[in-house]
Amino acid sequence: MLSSRRQQILCALIEEYVACACPVGSRTIAEHHHLGVSPATIRNELSALEEEGYITQPHTSAGRIPTDAGYREFVDELLSCQGHEDPVARALDADALRESASALDDLIERTNAELARLTQCLSVIMAPKMASARIRHISLVSLSDHAALIVLVTEDGQVANEHALFADPMPTDALITLEQVLDSTLGGCPIEDISSAVAKMEREARDDATLAIMHALMRAAASLTRMRTTRSGMSTLMRKPEFHESESLLPVMEVLEDDTILFKAIGKDGEADGDIRIRIGRENHSEQLFGVSVVAGAYGRGGAQGIVAIIGPTRMDYSKTIGAVRAAQGILRDE
Repeated sequence: MLSSRRQQILCALIEEYVACACPVGSRTIAEHHHLGVSPATIRNELSALEEEGYITQPHTSAGRIPTDAGYREFVDELLSCQGHEDPVARALDADALRESASALDDLIERTNAELARLTQCLSVIMAPKMASARIRHISLVSLSDHAALIVLVTEDGQVANEHALFADPMPTDALITLEQVLDSTLGGCPIEDISSAVAKMEREARDDATLAIMHALMRAAASLTRMRTTRSGMSTLMRKPEFHESESLLPVMEVLEDDTILFKAIGKDGEADGDIRIRIGRENHSEQLFGVSVVAGAYGRGGAQGIVAIIGPTRMDYSKTIGAVRAAQGILRDE
Protein backbone atom coordinates (compact mmCIF):
# COMPACT_ATOMS: atom_id res chain seq x y z
CA MET A 1 0.00 0.00 0.00
CA LEU A 2 1.57 3.28 -1.12
CA SER A 3 1.56 6.31 1.10
CA SER A 4 -0.51 9.27 -0.06
CA ARG A 5 2.61 11.21 -1.07
CA ARG A 6 4.09 8.36 -3.08
CA GLN A 7 0.73 7.84 -4.73
CA GLN A 8 0.67 11.50 -5.76
CA ILE A 9 4.22 11.39 -7.10
CA LEU A 10 3.55 8.18 -9.03
CA CYS A 11 0.41 9.69 -10.56
CA ALA A 12 2.32 12.85 -11.49
CA LEU A 13 5.09 10.83 -13.14
CA ILE A 14 2.59 8.75 -15.13
CA GLU A 15 0.68 11.83 -16.29
CA GLU A 16 3.94 13.40 -17.49
CA TYR A 17 5.07 10.24 -19.22
CA VAL A 18 1.71 9.78 -20.96
CA ALA A 19 1.99 13.34 -22.27
CA CYS A 20 5.60 13.31 -23.49
CA ALA A 21 6.70 9.64 -23.87
CA CYS A 22 10.05 10.61 -22.32
CA PRO A 23 11.59 9.56 -18.98
CA VAL A 24 10.47 11.94 -16.23
CA GLY A 25 12.75 13.53 -13.65
CA SER A 26 12.10 14.98 -10.21
CA ARG A 27 12.53 18.56 -11.43
CA THR A 28 9.78 18.16 -14.05
CA ILE A 29 7.40 16.81 -11.41
CA ALA A 30 8.25 19.62 -9.01
CA GLU A 31 7.74 22.31 -11.67
CA HIS A 32 4.50 20.97 -13.16
CA HIS A 33 2.77 19.61 -10.06
CA HIS A 34 2.25 21.53 -6.84
CA LEU A 35 2.85 18.73 -4.36
CA GLY A 36 4.15 20.88 -1.52
CA VAL A 37 7.50 19.07 -1.30
CA SER A 38 11.01 19.86 -2.55
CA PRO A 39 12.68 18.27 -5.61
CA ALA A 40 15.02 16.47 -3.20
CA THR A 41 12.08 14.85 -1.43
CA ILE A 42 10.60 13.88 -4.79
CA ARG A 43 13.95 12.29 -5.76
CA ASN A 44 13.94 10.24 -2.58
CA GLU A 45 10.38 9.10 -3.14
CA LEU A 46 11.17 8.20 -6.77
CA SER A 47 14.04 6.03 -5.54
CA ALA A 48 11.68 4.30 -3.13
CA LEU A 49 9.10 3.76 -5.88
CA GLU A 50 11.81 2.27 -8.07
CA GLU A 51 12.89 -0.12 -5.32
CA GLU A 52 9.27 -1.21 -4.92
CA GLY A 53 8.96 -1.94 -8.65
CA TYR A 54 6.50 0.80 -9.63
CA ILE A 55 8.92 2.72 -11.86
CA THR A 56 12.22 2.04 -13.57
CA GLN A 57 15.16 4.04 -14.92
CA PRO A 58 15.95 3.07 -18.54
CA HIS A 59 19.34 4.82 -18.45
CA THR A 60 21.57 5.85 -15.55
CA SER A 61 21.37 9.58 -16.31
CA ALA A 62 17.75 9.56 -17.46
CA GLY A 63 14.53 10.08 -15.57
CA ARG A 64 12.11 7.30 -14.74
CA ILE A 65 9.23 5.61 -16.53
CA PRO A 66 6.34 3.56 -15.10
CA THR A 67 6.37 -0.23 -15.01
CA ASP A 68 3.29 -2.39 -15.54
CA ALA A 69 2.95 -2.49 -11.73
CA GLY A 70 3.05 1.30 -11.61
CA TYR A 71 0.32 1.59 -14.23
CA ARG A 72 -1.75 -0.98 -12.34
CA GLU A 73 -1.51 1.02 -9.11
CA PHE A 74 -2.48 4.16 -11.02
CA VAL A 75 -5.45 2.51 -12.75
CA ASP A 76 -6.76 0.91 -9.55
CA GLU A 77 -6.67 4.31 -7.86
CA LEU A 78 -8.40 5.85 -10.87
CA LEU A 79 -11.18 3.25 -10.81
CA SER A 80 -11.73 3.75 -7.08
CA CYS A 81 -12.71 7.37 -7.71
CA GLN A 82 -16.49 7.37 -7.73
CA GLY A 83 -18.33 9.43 -10.32
CA HIS A 84 -15.28 9.72 -12.58
CA GLU A 85 -16.09 10.92 -16.08
CA ASP A 86 -13.70 12.35 -18.61
CA PRO A 87 -14.88 15.01 -21.07
CA VAL A 88 -14.07 12.61 -23.91
CA ALA A 89 -16.98 10.45 -22.78
CA ARG A 90 -19.36 13.36 -23.21
CA ALA A 91 -17.77 14.10 -26.59
CA LEU A 92 -19.02 10.73 -27.83
CA ASP A 93 -22.47 12.10 -28.66
CA ALA A 94 -24.84 9.15 -28.37
CA ASP A 95 -27.88 10.90 -29.85
CA ALA A 96 -25.97 12.20 -32.86
CA LEU A 97 -24.46 8.79 -33.58
CA ARG A 98 -27.82 7.05 -33.34
CA GLU A 99 -29.52 9.61 -35.56
CA SER A 100 -26.84 9.35 -38.25
CA ALA A 101 -26.72 5.54 -38.26
CA SER A 102 -29.14 3.66 -40.53
CA ALA A 103 -28.68 0.25 -38.82
CA LEU A 104 -26.82 -1.36 -35.93
CA ASP A 105 -23.87 -2.28 -38.16
CA ASP A 106 -23.62 1.35 -39.22
CA LEU A 107 -23.81 2.51 -35.60
CA ILE A 108 -20.97 0.16 -34.69
CA GLU A 109 -18.84 1.47 -37.56
CA ARG A 110 -19.45 5.11 -36.59
CA THR A 111 -18.91 4.50 -32.87
CA ASN A 112 -15.70 2.62 -33.61
CA ALA A 113 -14.34 5.47 -35.72
CA GLU A 114 -15.19 8.00 -33.00
CA LEU A 115 -13.48 5.89 -30.32
CA ALA A 116 -10.29 5.74 -32.38
CA ARG A 117 -10.40 9.47 -33.05
CA LEU A 118 -11.03 10.47 -29.43
CA THR A 119 -8.60 8.07 -27.76
CA GLN A 120 -5.92 8.16 -30.49
CA CYS A 121 -5.62 4.39 -30.09
CA LEU A 122 -6.84 1.30 -31.91
CA SER A 123 -10.56 0.68 -31.39
CA VAL A 124 -12.07 -2.79 -31.78
CA ILE A 125 -15.78 -3.58 -31.54
CA MET A 126 -16.92 -7.19 -31.76
CA ALA A 127 -20.63 -7.35 -32.58
CA PRO A 128 -22.71 -9.91 -30.68
CA LYS A 129 -23.79 -13.13 -32.29
CA MET A 130 -27.43 -12.72 -33.25
CA ALA A 131 -28.74 -16.31 -33.30
CA SER A 132 -31.77 -15.36 -31.20
CA ALA A 133 -32.62 -12.20 -33.20
CA ARG A 134 -35.85 -12.35 -35.19
CA ILE A 135 -36.28 -11.55 -38.87
CA ARG A 136 -38.10 -8.34 -39.69
CA HIS A 137 -37.91 -8.38 -43.45
CA ILE A 138 -36.39 -10.21 -46.41
CA SER A 139 -35.83 -8.33 -49.67
CA LEU A 140 -34.92 -9.78 -53.05
CA VAL A 141 -33.41 -7.11 -55.28
CA SER A 142 -32.99 -7.87 -58.97
CA LEU A 143 -29.52 -6.95 -60.22
CA SER A 144 -29.98 -8.51 -63.65
CA ASP A 145 -31.82 -11.45 -65.23
CA HIS A 146 -29.10 -13.70 -63.83
CA ALA A 147 -28.39 -12.17 -60.41
CA ALA A 148 -30.19 -10.93 -57.31
CA LEU A 149 -29.25 -9.45 -53.95
CA ILE A 150 -30.80 -11.10 -50.88
CA VAL A 151 -31.13 -8.64 -47.96
CA LEU A 152 -31.97 -9.96 -44.49
CA VAL A 153 -32.98 -7.43 -41.82
CA THR A 154 -33.54 -8.37 -38.16
CA GLU A 155 -35.90 -6.67 -35.71
CA ASP A 156 -32.97 -5.07 -33.87
CA GLY A 157 -31.47 -3.52 -37.00
CA GLN A 158 -28.85 -6.06 -38.04
CA VAL A 159 -28.46 -6.34 -41.80
CA ALA A 160 -26.88 -9.13 -43.86
CA ASN A 161 -26.84 -9.57 -47.60
CA GLU A 162 -25.67 -12.15 -50.13
CA HIS A 163 -25.69 -12.48 -53.92
CA ALA A 164 -27.47 -15.26 -55.79
CA LEU A 165 -26.53 -16.12 -59.39
CA PHE A 166 -28.82 -17.89 -61.85
CA ALA A 167 -27.90 -19.98 -64.87
CA ASP A 168 -31.28 -19.23 -66.44
CA PRO A 169 -33.01 -15.82 -66.38
CA MET A 170 -35.38 -15.20 -63.47
CA PRO A 171 -38.32 -12.89 -64.26
CA THR A 172 -38.86 -9.93 -61.95
CA ASP A 173 -42.42 -10.98 -61.15
CA ALA A 174 -41.17 -14.41 -60.01
CA LEU A 175 -38.64 -12.68 -57.74
CA ILE A 176 -41.39 -10.49 -56.23
CA THR A 177 -43.60 -13.52 -55.60
CA LEU A 178 -40.76 -15.41 -53.91
CA GLU A 179 -39.96 -12.37 -51.75
CA GLN A 180 -43.58 -12.30 -50.54
CA VAL A 181 -43.45 -16.02 -49.73
CA LEU A 182 -40.20 -15.69 -47.80
CA ASP A 183 -41.41 -12.63 -45.92
CA SER A 184 -44.68 -14.27 -44.87
CA THR A 185 -43.04 -17.59 -44.00
CA LEU A 186 -39.93 -16.36 -42.19
CA GLY A 187 -41.04 -12.99 -40.81
CA GLY A 188 -40.65 -13.09 -37.00
CA CYS A 189 -38.60 -16.28 -37.16
CA PRO A 190 -35.42 -16.41 -35.00
CA ILE A 191 -32.20 -16.59 -37.03
CA GLU A 192 -31.31 -19.88 -35.35
CA ASP A 193 -34.53 -21.50 -36.68
CA ILE A 194 -34.06 -20.48 -40.31
CA SER A 195 -32.25 -23.69 -41.28
CA SER A 196 -35.21 -25.99 -40.76
CA ALA A 197 -37.68 -23.61 -42.45
CA VAL A 198 -35.44 -23.04 -45.47
CA ALA A 199 -34.63 -26.77 -45.76
CA LYS A 200 -38.35 -27.48 -46.21
CA MET A 201 -38.67 -24.74 -48.84
CA GLU A 202 -35.62 -26.12 -50.67
CA ARG A 203 -37.26 -29.53 -50.94
CA GLU A 204 -40.31 -27.90 -52.53
CA ALA A 205 -38.29 -25.69 -54.90
CA ARG A 206 -38.91 -26.43 -58.58
CA ASP A 207 -36.08 -24.49 -60.21
CA ASP A 208 -32.37 -23.80 -59.72
CA ALA A 209 -32.90 -20.04 -59.28
CA THR A 210 -35.07 -20.58 -56.21
CA LEU A 211 -32.48 -22.98 -54.80
CA ALA A 212 -29.76 -20.38 -55.38
CA ILE A 213 -31.78 -17.80 -53.45
CA MET A 214 -32.37 -20.28 -50.59
CA HIS A 215 -28.64 -20.97 -50.37
CA ALA A 216 -27.85 -17.24 -50.37
CA LEU A 217 -30.43 -16.67 -47.62
CA MET A 218 -28.76 -19.35 -45.51
CA ARG A 219 -25.37 -17.71 -46.00
CA ALA A 220 -26.79 -14.34 -44.94
CA ALA A 221 -28.32 -15.87 -41.81
CA ALA A 222 -25.08 -17.67 -40.97
CA SER A 223 -23.13 -14.41 -41.19
CA LEU A 224 -25.28 -13.01 -38.35
CA THR A 225 -24.43 -15.92 -36.05
CA ARG A 226 -20.69 -15.26 -36.29
CA MET A 227 -18.78 -12.76 -34.19
CA ARG A 228 -18.11 -9.84 -36.53
CA THR A 229 -15.29 -7.44 -35.80
CA THR A 230 -14.78 -3.79 -36.73
CA ARG A 231 -11.36 -2.17 -36.30
CA SER A 232 -10.36 1.47 -36.57
CA GLY A 233 -7.23 3.46 -35.76
CA MET A 234 -4.37 1.16 -36.77
CA SER A 235 -2.59 4.00 -38.59
CA THR A 236 -2.89 6.17 -35.47
CA LEU A 237 -1.40 3.42 -33.34
CA MET A 238 1.51 3.06 -35.77
CA ARG A 239 2.40 6.73 -35.22
CA LYS A 240 2.92 6.24 -31.49
CA PRO A 241 6.62 6.43 -30.48
CA GLU A 242 6.43 2.92 -29.02
CA PHE A 243 5.60 1.46 -32.43
CA HIS A 244 7.94 3.32 -34.75
CA GLU A 245 9.73 0.01 -35.27
CA SER A 246 7.46 -2.35 -37.20
CA GLU A 247 8.65 -5.32 -35.14
CA SER A 248 7.00 -3.91 -32.03
CA LEU A 249 3.58 -3.68 -33.72
CA LEU A 250 3.74 -6.93 -35.67
CA PRO A 251 2.53 -9.17 -32.78
CA VAL A 252 -0.54 -6.96 -32.29
CA MET A 253 -1.34 -7.06 -36.01
CA GLU A 254 -1.11 -10.86 -35.96
CA VAL A 255 -3.74 -11.01 -33.21
CA LEU A 256 -6.02 -8.65 -35.13
CA GLU A 257 -5.94 -10.79 -38.27
CA ASP A 258 -7.93 -13.66 -36.74
CA ASP A 259 -11.25 -12.95 -34.99
CA THR A 260 -11.09 -16.20 -33.01
CA ILE A 261 -7.64 -15.38 -31.63
CA LEU A 262 -8.70 -11.78 -31.02
CA PHE A 263 -11.77 -12.86 -29.05
CA LYS A 264 -9.66 -15.13 -26.84
CA ALA A 265 -7.17 -12.30 -26.34
CA ILE A 266 -9.66 -9.60 -25.34
CA GLY A 267 -12.60 -11.85 -24.39
CA LYS A 268 -14.91 -10.75 -21.66
CA ASP A 269 -14.20 -13.48 -19.03
CA GLY A 270 -17.89 -13.50 -18.09
CA GLU A 271 -18.09 -9.97 -16.73
CA ALA A 272 -21.45 -8.26 -16.54
CA ASP A 273 -22.54 -5.69 -19.07
CA GLY A 274 -21.18 -2.34 -17.93
CA ASP A 275 -18.01 -3.69 -16.30
CA ILE A 276 -14.63 -2.43 -17.48
CA ARG A 277 -11.66 -4.77 -17.68
CA ILE A 278 -8.12 -3.41 -18.00
CA ARG A 279 -5.12 -5.56 -18.82
CA ILE A 280 -1.74 -3.88 -18.76
CA GLY A 281 1.27 -5.27 -20.60
CA ARG A 282 2.05 -8.74 -19.28
CA GLU A 283 -1.36 -8.99 -17.62
CA ASN A 284 -2.71 -9.85 -21.07
CA HIS A 285 -3.43 -13.53 -21.72
CA SER A 286 -1.76 -13.42 -25.12
CA GLU A 287 2.01 -12.97 -25.26
CA GLN A 288 1.49 -11.02 -28.49
CA LEU A 289 -0.20 -8.25 -26.46
CA PHE A 290 2.50 -7.95 -23.78
CA GLY A 291 3.59 -4.63 -25.29
CA VAL A 292 0.17 -2.96 -25.07
CA SER A 293 -2.73 -2.31 -22.74
CA VAL A 294 -6.32 -3.36 -23.43
CA VAL A 295 -9.34 -1.56 -21.96
CA ALA A 296 -12.47 -3.56 -22.75
CA GLY A 297 -16.05 -4.13 -21.71
CA ALA A 298 -19.10 -6.12 -22.74
CA TYR A 299 -22.32 -4.69 -24.09
CA GLY A 300 -25.64 -6.22 -25.07
CA ARG A 301 -28.19 -8.41 -23.36
CA GLY A 302 -28.13 -12.03 -22.23
CA GLY A 303 -26.18 -14.34 -24.49
CA ALA A 304 -26.10 -11.75 -27.28
CA GLN A 305 -23.13 -9.81 -25.95
CA GLY A 306 -20.45 -8.00 -27.87
CA ILE A 307 -17.16 -6.43 -26.83
CA VAL A 308 -15.86 -2.89 -27.17
CA ALA A 309 -12.11 -2.53 -26.62
CA ILE A 310 -9.33 0.01 -26.94
CA ILE A 311 -5.80 -1.26 -27.62
CA GLY A 312 -2.90 1.13 -27.15
CA PRO A 313 0.54 1.53 -25.62
CA THR A 314 0.84 0.95 -21.88
CA ARG A 315 1.44 4.71 -21.89
CA MET A 316 -2.17 5.33 -22.91
CA ASP A 317 -4.36 7.93 -21.22
CA TYR A 318 -6.32 5.52 -19.02
CA SER A 319 -8.71 8.15 -17.70
CA LYS A 320 -9.78 9.16 -21.19
CA THR A 321 -9.91 5.59 -22.48
CA ILE A 322 -12.03 4.26 -19.60
CA GLY A 323 -14.51 7.09 -20.09
CA ALA A 324 -14.70 6.44 -23.83
CA VAL A 325 -15.30 2.70 -23.43
CA ARG A 326 -18.04 3.33 -20.87
CA ALA A 327 -19.71 5.81 -23.21
CA ALA A 328 -19.55 3.36 -26.11
CA GLN A 329 -21.06 0.62 -23.95
CA GLY A 330 -23.99 2.92 -23.22
CA ILE A 331 -24.51 3.76 -26.89
CA LEU A 332 -24.41 0.13 -28.07
CA ARG A 333 -26.24 -1.32 -25.08
CA ASP A 334 -29.42 0.59 -25.82
CA GLU A 335 -29.67 -0.63 -29.41
